[in-house]
Amino acid sequence: MASDARPWLLAECNYGYVKNADIRVAVIPLGATEPHNLHLPYGTDLYEATAIGERICEAAFRRGAAVSLLPTIPFGVQTNMRKLPLAMNVNPATLDLLLTDLVDSLFNSGIEKIVLLNSHGGNDFKPLLRTLAGRNQTVFLCDWFKMVQDVYSTIFEHPEDHAGEMETSIALAYFPHLVATGDDGSLMADEGATRESRFNALNQGWVQITRRWDLLTTNTGSGYPHAATAEKGEQVMALICDRLSQFLWELSGSQLDNDFPFAESNG
Repeated sequence: MASDARPWLLAECNYGYVKNADIRVAVIPLGATEPHNLHLPYGTDLYEATAIGERICEAAFRRGAAVSLLPTIPFGVQTNMRKLPLAMNVNPATLDLLLTDLVDSLFNSGIEKIVLLNSHGGNDFKPLLRTLAGRNQTVFLCDWFKMVQDVYSTIFEHPEDHAGEMETSIALAYFPHLVATGDDGSLMADEGATRESRFNALNQGWVQITRRWDLLTTNTGSGYPHAATAEKGEQVMALICDRLSQFLWELSGSQLDNDFPFAESNG
């Protein structure tokens, strides 16, 4: 393998390495190509998924985990952004078929533990997990933006929905050259305000719809981005890496017995 290649990244490995490599866990990062207010790039979810995936897999690999990160899928479900330019939609059924094919490819290569690392809120893979249940491999799902909610308020000041404080902080930390700012360094973003529905049941969450982003927002932002800092992005990344690299390390070493992934019964 080339001296600069990182063995936890499949895209950088060659066949000479892979054909003899011990890989027990595969991580599939999933992003999207969509507008993120006026200041973040269309590839925000793609860059987030890649940055997180590379770091958690490196940390787990260096601890001894037999893990490989696949290239990030750059497209997701954008059906609620049809009215917005170049929001690149892949319908849920199409995306599920793609992932099923990838899961089959991994299984054919002897990899039976697979993690979907999702960075796009428009993707819903729980139905896919149910479809794949009962096969000879186990597919895990992590929506990383949900796994930090228990400590979110200790890092951030404002709620996050789309292109808000958390996403902007991660962008400032890991791809700052793609964040649009004015001459004074301030973000070229609106306030991220959203409109309420005319129905109280929707506003309270008793009834749900797929929100039309062109009507919900002014410039596709939902969440206040102006309190973001690179330091906050680094802080949340450290939390994500600590939690997910530990999981990958444990998953790599876990035996695929008849009770997997459950603990031994006390009975």
